[in-house]
Amino acid sequence: MTKSSGVILNAAGGGPEGMSPMDGRNNLAPVLPDTSALDAPPVLLPYQQRWVADTSPLKVIEKSRRTGITWAEASDNVLTAASSAPAGGMNVYYIAYNQDMTVEYIQACAMWARAFNYAASEIEEGFWEEDDDDKHIKTYTIKFPDSGFRIVALSSRPSNLRGRQGIIVIDEAAFHEQLDELLKAALAMLIWGGKVRVISTHDGDDNPFNTLIGDIRAGRQGGSIHRITFREAVSEGLFRRVCLRTGKEWSEASEQAWMASVYKFYGAGASEELDCIPANGGGAWLSRALIESRMSADTPVLRLTCKEGYELLSDEVRFRETQDWLDEYLKPLLEALPTDARSFLGRDFGRSGDLSVDYPLLQEKNLVRRVPFVLELRNVPFRQQEQITWYLMDGLPGLLGAAFDARGNGAYLAEYAMQRYGSSRVQQVMPTEGWYREHMPPVKAALEDGNLVDLPKDEDTLDDLRAVQVVNGVPRVPEQRSKQRLTVVNATGIQPSHWRWRISPAVKLTKGR
Repeated sequence: MTKSSGVILNAAGGGPEGMSPMDGRNNLAPVLPDTSALDAPPVLLPYQQRWVADTSPLKVIEKSRRTGITWAEASDNVLTAASSAPAGGMNVYYIAYNQDMTVEYIQACAMWARAFNYAASEIEEGFWEEDDDDKHIKTYTIKFPDSGFRIVALSSRPSNLRGRQGIIVIDEAAFHEQLDELLKAALAMLIWGGKVRVISTHDGDDNPFNTLIGDIRAGRQGGSIHRITFREAVSEGLFRRVCLRTGKEWSEASEQAWMASVYKFYGAGASEELDCIPANGGGAWLSRALIESRMSADTPVLRLTCKEGYELLSDEVRFRETQDWLDEYLKPLLEALPTDARSFLGRDFGRSGDLSVDYPLLQEKNLVRRVPFVLELRNVPFRQQEQITWYLMDGLPGLLGAAFDARGNGAYLAEYAMQRYGSSRVQQVMPTEGWYREHMPPVKAALEDGNLVDLPKDEDTLDDLRAVQVVNGVPRVPEQRSKQRLTVVNATGIQPSHWRWRISPAVKLTKGR
């Protein structure tokens, strides 16, 4: 699939200059030169290969402009429509929001059919006549006589897809009117073995396309997500392919200059058009009403602050005083927990300027996760943080997993905890933007669905969670810090704790988020 006699195929298609897109239909699939003797790379770039290789019933890709995803999708659609039913063949319905996109897609399909040497009809023009309201929708069809299947490309969204079965490809989905209704009709095809492919750049953070992505990441909706920014596409060979197509010699300098020119062309819209960041992203990520609805006055926050110079005291004094504090304050909370509970722990590390926070979670019989208490440490020496951590982890009933912040000073304790309790229970986490993009939405979904409850009814906790903002389209911890406390310590504690619950083998076979 990734190679076709070394041929580098033309993604643009189109007829001779001066000819309308659909004139001379016999010439729509460009004649391919014999390049089998050339040292040519695979036809599809790596990110295109990953997209085509994904056989999920529902897959979605948020993409940059001009990365060739539709072109790659056309190759897979031809293989599907040309295959017999026992081999997985089925009809393909491509839905665009304008005629130019439809023509470009069907031309790509015709080219791929010729490249694969499949018997296929000429492109047939017609109209979608399933409903009186849709008779204005122009269609372009390629039939494959050997399989009996066809590819139908529609120039706009039909009012209904009743009675249709096969693969639905929704291109530039974010720009379709009433996308919610279209997705609802398309997803119904999954019941009888159909498949849905949703391809688009972004068009705002409140768009149904972005909502679909958020629902899949949060676990509300099944499906797989792909993401390719312009920079990522270039790093995987996009500009090299441009040079190959245009006969220019590739160089690092020319690649950087080309990329800069593309970003300059898009200007202020580059973040959305090229970097896959929905526009209008910003502001508080969690509403005050949502947070307060999941709070409980019965959930305590234990706060331990050590005075300046406390680390200069002897090991014996520090250990004894810390042990006394643990026995007085933490031990009663641990002993009050049900002994048959399943527990999880998230830990964000801080030493002097920042707080350390421990966020335990208990899984109830109904899979609701509740917070029994929160532990915050300020200016606590490294050895005492270690002492407190072992006391906490040894006391939590049925501890199935923990996630430790392994950045900076936290790396030592994260590694030691992994060695002490085993790599199957302790995960060392170094959050990145991609981490927040993938793992923050399930936290919000759990709060919204009432599956994450009993957060401390505490002003600092509320402020921490309200401080999480959408930065470049990603809900994450702001860079700024408070003089009195690290902002969003509760968010950075509860998020890895919830993530550790999600990846635990004990819950992978259960439902919920």
